[in-house]
Formats: sequence, C-alpha cells, structure tokens
Amino acid sequence: MRNYIKLLILIIAAATSFECSKSDKVIQNEKQVNSTTIQVIDDLGRVVSLNNFPKRIVSLVPSITEILFALGLDDNIVGVTIYCNYPEEALDKLKIGDFSNPSLERIIASNPDLIFATSFEQSGKVAQLEDFGIPIYVCYPENVDRLFKSILAIGEITGNRKEAEKLTESMRLKLIEIEEKVRVIPANERPKVFLEIASGPLMTVGNTSFVADLVRLAGGINIGYNLPRDYSIINQEVVIERNPDVIFLLHSLDTKQNLKERIGWESILAIQKDKIYDDFKKDLIFRPGPRSIDGVQQMYKYLYPLN
Repeated sequence: MRNYIKLLILIIAAATSFECSKSDKVIQNEKQVNSTTIQVIDDLGRVVSLNNFPKRIVSLVPSITEILFALGLDDNIVGVTIYCNYPEEALDKLKIGDFSNPSLERIIASNPDLIFATSFEQSGKVAQLEDFGIPIYVCYPENVDRLFKSILAIGEITGNRKEAEKLTESMRLKLIEIEEKVRVIPANERPKVFLEIASGPLMTVGNTSFVADLVRLAGGINIGYNLPRDYSIINQEVVIERNPDVIFLLHSLDTKQNLKERIGWESILAIQKDKIYDDFKKDLIFRPGPRSIDGVQQMYKYLYPLN
C-alpha cells in the first residue's frame, strides 16, 4: 500500500511538472506573438512600434492619404481629413475633421491601430493622441530624398514594403529624366523663382522647405533664402531687390493684374516679361507624396517652356 501511494505521488508530480512546463511554453509563445515585431523611425526621429500590421488606419494628412492609396491600402483607411480629396476614392472615407483641428472624438471612435500625422501644425493633436496609447507616425519630409525614405517606412510599418519599393522606384526614374535635363543648364542661366503663397501678409517658402527642394530639382533658384521658417513672411522690398525671373501665384486672393499694379514691382523681370503663373497645380508641390515628381515636371515646363 505504501509503495502504491509513493507511485501515485510520483505520477502526480510528473504530471504537474509536465503541465507547468507546457504552461510555461504557452506563456513564452504568447510573449513571442505579443512582442513588438514592427518598428520604424518617423521623420521626427521617434520610434514607432506595432505588434501587428495595422488593419485600421487614420490619416490626418492629405499627402499621406495619397501614399496609402498608392500602396493599395484603400480598405485599411478608416478616417481622413476633409482636405483628403485625392484619389477620388478618398472622398468616400469617413471625415474626422479638418487638417489643423481634427476631431479627437471621431479619431478615437474609429478605433485605429495606427495614425499618420504631420509636424508643427498638428503637434498639439499628436501629443493628445499619444495619451491614448495609439501608435502615431509623424511624416514631415524636408526634401525628396527624405520623402522616399518616408514612403519606404510607411510601406514597412503597414506590411506593404514591396509596393513602397515599386512606388519610390517609379518616382526616381521620372526624377532622373528631369535631373538629366537640368544638369546641362549653367547655374547662371537658371531662373530666380518667387512662390507667393499668401499676400496679406506676403509669404513664401524658405530654402529649407520641401517645396524649395522641388524648385531646385526643377532647375530654379528660390529667392526665399535666409528666411526663419519653411513657410515665412517676406518683405516686398526683398522680393523687388532679389528680382525674380518667374513668379508662381499660389493663392486666390490676388490676381496677375494685382501683382503688376503693386508699387515698385514694375521693375521686377517676371512682371516685365509677364512670367506670372496662377494656374499651377498647387497640390503637386505642397503635398509630399506620389505626385511630387509630377510637380517637379510641371515646374520645369514653366521655367523652361522651350525645352
């Protein structure tokens, strides 16, 4: 009898040990499943981590919305801003507010796995959303090279790396065609460019901005250098002094005729030669995305109409 009890105790102990071992393995496997498997660095240098590829995405930036559609993530987008109007399918997505002040309540209610935002104007909203523990990728490319890296990172974090590689490659090939044309133009023959983005107060793009990089790639020289911000106020006297060869009017509050009638502007070469363009497709240069190289191509045609 005593031997029987000893044997029974040994069997129970062995079974318990097996179950504990099996339980430990289950816990370890769960930890492996739940461990961070996707990690990228956004344009602010922040590490963005996800356990799984996102199934529900909110985009607070029109340019990001374009990138997501270009990567084939249509079905994963559950919220966009009222300014996300390209491609046309973006108009059918749930609107979570405007660009500057999207609705926190609508964003949370859409139950996103990942949010895409941009810097500066949305920084306050990003800080609020971080309190909810939702991963946020901040996209603010300062030039085209950085845009390519951002697209690849977006492809990485969404599980569409191959699509991102194909997209950036097609963009690079189009850019190479323009760069080859621009390369043969002597620096002293490249036109000085003024991009007017507002008239009251007068504003333009600084030389460290994404748009200024597009001007450079198109073979132009941006006169908005030495400005304190990417998009900054500029004095009229500075514009007159720097004497642009070409002016792009990128807002609707003034007309070409208004510019010609400004005091002192009659001495500007762009005014004298009537090289003022107000029909430029602004989204192509203000949205760092799949169509940005189209913006460079468009600008090149305005700067070098005979080429």
